[in-house]
Amino acid sequence: MSNKKFCQSCGYPMSKDKAGGGTEADGTISKKYCSMCYQDGKFLTPPEVTNASQMQTFCIKEMKADGMNGLFAWLATRGIPKLERWK
Repeated sequence: MSNKKFCQSCGYPMSKDKAGGGTEADGTISKKYCSMCYQDGKFLTPPEVTNASQMQTFCIKEMKADGMNGLFAWLATRGIPKLERWK
């Protein structure tokens, strides 16, 4: 498994993930997915999030709820369709 600079689900910088990444089913740290997206080998996104567009909408909503400007949230999520999980 390669070491990615950004979460391959949401695009969050892996270097900023306080947990160092999500966890695989065996408890090891994931090198692909952040701790906000992936725990115990499973994605944490709601079951209705099944494609990149839905993930972008979900992330923008979460970022705005955390106080981020909507335009910046949109800019930060533009790369989601290019991430490994959504190809």
